[in-house]
Amino acid sequence: MSFQSPLALVALVLIPVLVVLYVVHRRRQTTYAARWGSPSLLPNAVDRAPGRLRYLPLVILLVALTTLVVGVARPHATVSVKREEATVLLAIDVSRSMGATDVRPSRLAAAQIAASKFIEKIPDEFRIGLVAFGSSATVAVAPTTDRELVRAGISALKTGEGTAIGDAVVLSAALGRRLKTRDGVVPPTSVLLISDGAPDGGRTSPRAAAQRARRQHVPVYTVALGTRDGVVEHTLPGGFREQIRVPPAPATLQMISRMTGGKFFRALDSDRLSEIYEDLGSRLGKKKESREVTDVFAGGSALLLVVGGALSAFLFRRVP
Repeated sequence: MSFQSPLALVALVLIPVLVVLYVVHRRRQTTYAARWGSPSLLPNAVDRAPGRLRYLPLVILLVALTTLVVGVARPHATVSVKREEATVLLAIDVSRSMGATDVRPSRLAAAQIAASKFIEKIPDEFRIGLVAFGSSATVAVAPTTDRELVRAGISALKTGEGTAIGDAVVLSAALGRRLKTRDGVVPPTSVLLISDGAPDGGRTSPRAAAQRARRQHVPVYTVALGTRDGVVEHTLPGGFREQIRVPPAPATLQMISRMTGGKFFRALDSDRLSEIYEDLGSRLGKKKESREVTDVFAGGSALLLVVGGALSAFLFRRVP
């Protein structure tokens, strides 16, 4: 918590001073009363002593004053609010290994289905872009608020060769940072990269790409898709077919998410992948913002003053 007028907090030193003055006043009252009567006869004159309850209104009053002083200092608290503008880049691996059917109906098809569900969770004001990466990274759909255009781009993805993960991170981060709001401010950008993980080709290494994204303050969330049983078929010269095992390799994805401040997820089937996208949708839709909470402290102090006054009136009322 921060304060817009922190000098007002100096008034808090008055609280212990009031406590000391109250203690001194009570002692003087006791000494003065002893001059006019015997304290041992007091139980015969008073049917019930208030005991420690006598201090309750005072404690509430002191808390109310403390709250009031803090309110005067105009406190600001960090709260979670919905973002009004942001950019999300979907980077989807279209390498040959994404054609494996260990995730039904295939790794790429599962990613396409889940991505379409994911964009439904993103606020309408957000721009969404699509980057496809195989032997190179290409812009499939430039960042836009047109959800149908993004869905069409997702549906059109086809498997190819290579896995240029580093190039995909660099391109996605650059696309988001080029956009500006009407006020000339670059909105927050996040990248969601889904791949089975093994880098193959590309001009930029995954580590160098992660370092660049971190400097640009672009977190990259990564999803490792596939199981150890993943297999793809490759046609050899002469018409022969070869089966190639393509287990996921999540280490690269973990490194990218860790270095950029994102988060790594491991998905083994299409249902789990959909849950991950829904979780990311809620994460990307929030931001931390500093807001003034003076009204909370002012209202709290007023309520405490009312409660303290009521207790003083009803607990210690005089009988006529």
